[in-house]
Amino acid sequence: MKTKFLKDQIILKNSFLCLGLDSDINKIPKHLLSEPDPLFSFNKLLLDSLNKLIVAVKVNTAFYEENGSKGWETLEKTISYINKTYPNLFTIADAKRGDIGNTSDKYAKAFFKHMEFDSITVSPYMGNDSIEPFLNYNEKYTILLALTSNEGANDFQLSDNSQKDLFKKVLLKSQRWKNSKNLMYVVGATKASFLKDIRSIVPNSFLLIPGVGIQGGNLKDTYQNGVNHEIGILVNSSRSIIYAGDGIDFVDKSFKAAKELQNQMKKLLND
Repeated sequence: MKTKFLKDQIILKNSFLCLGLDSDINKIPKHLLSEPDPLFSFNKLLLDSLNKLIVAVKVNTAFYEENGSKGWETLEKTISYINKTYPNLFTIADAKRGDIGNTSDKYAKAFFKHMEFDSITVSPYMGNDSIEPFLNYNEKYTILLALTSNEGANDFQLSDNSQKDLFKKVLLKSQRWKNSKNLMYVVGATKASFLKDIRSIVPNSFLLIPGVGIQGGNLKDTYQNGVNHEIGILVNSSRSIIYAGDGIDFVDKSFKAAKELQNQMKKLLND
């Protein structure tokens, strides 16, 4: 899936919303626990309801891995369902992988070839040879962690001297890698004040922006500072949508939460 197609979907749906499926067996509505695969049933109901409001789905693999082989089965069923039923949704494996080359090659095969995700989040800490195996897939996207939304981001990604910010080095150096056109970057919405600097370094790349909602990121600031000529942003929302309700009517409440966010996006896109 090319980013131009992603832009077309954003315009078509008046939305740059990415749904985060951080599906926690301990938080889903209790009535689903009697299902053969409760997490898959939860995911399917949300996807069937929200697919017209979203352009992307980010599946946080940790919430599936914690359940062992059963969790991996749910993960595979979820991505297969998306690919078969909603092929226009851009899929993200939020796996935060990254290791020496031959290991990254196995990760790339697992998520790109076996499960057929469109993209994967990757840690750049080990450098270009840990990223290149992902970039070898021309029709897939590698989403590098650049400036994340968590409090601990200040430990390494930022410094007292802005000229030495590690996230800037990641952005600059990664743009020189082979197939860098297939790179996207994670930038937290709680770091929206940095988006203009980031755009000056990677003007053409898509940004995956978590942190709007429960984490406190501001959608308008994020849009105004992060948008480019291709629109170029995906704003992820997970908990504030998928856990908007915990009863029989949870899907309706999730739809309402997603629709409210999509309406805000529509206004920003059309102003």
